[in-house]
Amino acid sequence: MLHELLLALVGCTGDVFIDEKEREGSMGFPFSSQDGTAERSEWNESGGEEMIAGECSFRLAPDLTFLQDSEREILEHLLHLGFYYRELERFSLQSRNLSWIAFHYGDSSPKPEKPHPSVYRRALANGIAEVLAIYRSAVLKVEQNFLSDPVPVLATVTHGLNQFEVLLPPLHALILEVERDGLCGGCLLNLLHAKCHCGLPELQSCLQRLLWHGHQVMYQQLAAWMVYGLLQDQHEEFFIRRRNDGEKQQMSSETEVMEDGLEAGLIGNVDLLDWHTGFYVCVNMLPEYIQLQVAESILFVGKAMRVLRNPSKAFKNQMAACQLQGMESYREPELLPQSEADKISSAIQDLKDMPEFHKRSFETTVDSIRTIAATHLWQLVVVHADLIGHLKALKDYFLLAKGDFFQCFLEESRLLMSLPPRLSSAEADLKVPFQQAAMKTISDDDKYFSRVSLRMPSLANAASASTYHGEISKQRSNAEGNLGLSTNIYGDSISGPSYDGWDEIALEYSIDWPLQLLFTPEVLSKYCRVFQYLLRLKRIQLELEKSWAEAMHQDHADSTSHRRDVAASAVAKQRQQQRMPMWRVRHHMSYLITNLQFYIQVDVIESQWNLLDERVDASKDFTELVRFHQEYLSALISQSFLDIGSVSRILDSIIKLCLQLCRLIEQQEGTPNPTELEQISEEFNKKSNSLYTILRSSKLAGSQRAPFLRQFLLRLNYNSFFEATARGALNVARSRSTTISMNT
Repeated sequence: MLHELLLALVGCTGDVFIDEKEREGSMGFPFSSQDGTAERSEWNESGGEEMIAGECSFRLAPDLTFLQDSEREILEHLLHLGFYYRELERFSLQSRNLSWIAFHYGDSSPKPEKPHPSVYRRALANGIAEVLAIYRSAVLKVEQNFLSDPVPVLATVTHGLNQFEVLLPPLHALILEVERDGLCGGCLLNLLHAKCHCGLPELQSCLQRLLWHGHQVMYQQLAAWMVYGLLQDQHEEFFIRRRNDGEKQQMSSETEVMEDGLEAGLIGNVDLLDWHTGFYVCVNMLPEYIQLQVAESILFVGKAMRVLRNPSKAFKNQMAACQLQGMESYREPELLPQSEADKISSAIQDLKDMPEFHKRSFETTVDSIRTIAATHLWQLVVVHADLIGHLKALKDYFLLAKGDFFQCFLEESRLLMSLPPRLSSAEADLKVPFQQAAMKTISDDDKYFSRVSLRMPSLANAASASTYHGEISKQRSNAEGNLGLSTNIYGDSISGPSYDGWDEIALEYSIDWPLQLLFTPEVLSKYCRVFQYLLRLKRIQLELEKSWAEAMHQDHADSTSHRRDVAASAVAKQRQQQRMPMWRVRHHMSYLITNLQFYIQVDVIESQWNLLDERVDASKDFTELVRFHQEYLSALISQSFLDIGSVSRILDSIIKLCLQLCRLIEQQEGTPNPTELEQISEEFNKKSNSLYTILRSSKLAGSQRAPFLRQFLLRLNYNSFFEATARGALNVARSRSTTISMNT
């Protein structure tokens, strides 16, 4: 009977200690549990593996009459350990069964499929196998004690296996919960981490060992991702996931539109798609004790490794050509030195060797690895890819820093732009004055101008682009209330003062690898947005100057031709007196437009560029570089008032009034109709006063624009002219309303 008991303790029943579930199941009767309910043996339909049982079915044979009740009770209690052992061993064998590999990679004949396999369950099974090995050793030691020294059987067995009465029942409950809920990956780690918080030291130590086994798998996946940029997650258990179409459908509509637009701009470049939209953090598989910010850092490191270890062929050739010019012996540069990769691997190995998971050590290690990746990525983008030079080129051409070039271009194309654009050839028509201006003002040493190209998208292309971004444009239009909304070549809506049919003029900049990591289509669309805004201001300023020059030329011609004729000279002077109101209106318009241009070019663009240049030099982190550049673009848009709908509407009206005055002067040879001039003057005063009132409002004065806004207001109102005019207009409006109310 002793050996029967020892065999039952390791899950092998016989005639003395029986398994009622197995016995009654073989006879075709359902097994009755202790609470009287019938329990049927459940089998896996596909693989034929028996499911883990929840109720103990080990019993003493009913025909053993020589045992006393106390002995029977002790034996029944010991049999529970044998039952738990068998179920734990069954779970361990099932989870570590690799037969599904042969089914997956073997012949194509139909095979029973294993339920969704899990490397984390396999790790848990390995930990449970360690506990069961210790248990078997304890049973063997009990047997050895029996053979060497006959002692009371039940007392010896109970004493030898007493510690497992604390371990095996919770482990059995653990695997039942895992099987019932189908836990794997981060969800399984969460369960083990929660179970570790218990008051029994032996059980806590055991569960921590199981959690350690689970972390070994996680560290292996982390090492593959953070050292080589490889995602080793065949069963989708890691919290870093590759985005697929099914997960895209769960995104919000606005995010989905933006992702589609980004992908449309990067079609054909798989590496860049991987960087921007290819991977994400799966929150459902993220262990609760790992913060989302840490997971985002891990995601960034893996994507950075994919970039550093897989440079484009064109970039390799460019680097080779640059280094061969000044070196006799050429060695291909290492974007990620092997010593740094070894350092990352060693740091992760140190985490693996820890007996317990320490949150602080884990976060510190991840942060140090992120710093290494961000530093080398910064080195790649800033040093090897000449980021500063490209930023300077974007400033020169998109932000009109090369004023002589655009002045020449607008003068060369002034006659062309005085006519409506032809949709079929507008872009080709503009390229002629564009190239002429380049030949006159751009030196041969400018290696960036070849990357700039002029675009004039047709209405068909604009409609096609707005299909992708219709929802975003609609939301942005409702939020900002801007007039003159159009779409640029990057698919972004352009809010700002409209001018005429040539508002769609845009620039395109050719970006090479790896600068697409920073200059996404969304970023380039913001540059294009500011460019179109500045170009409109430049055009209307040029028109105001040209109208003044032509009128002055006419006055000079009149005074020269009528110098000896007294009567004609008197008529000429009278005409000059009639033009004085027109010159005052033109002067006020030019004053406003010129100060606005000066404010944007000097107070906004130059100051923000100097700040960005300092930050890029001081920083060695790619993530900081991205943040600095985003803040730079946001500041340009914000401080230029492109995101204030009321200001954009007023500027739209002011530019149209300026254009109307210029056309009036041109059509009537410098002497406009007094009635029309009075209407333009009155409307301009009203709009300019409204602009000044809005800009000096308390709402804007208390915003982040306040320091820059005050500079602009100081330029406009240095002699209190605008303030007095606005106050006078307000008093006139009040007096008119009072008069109307009294008359009624």
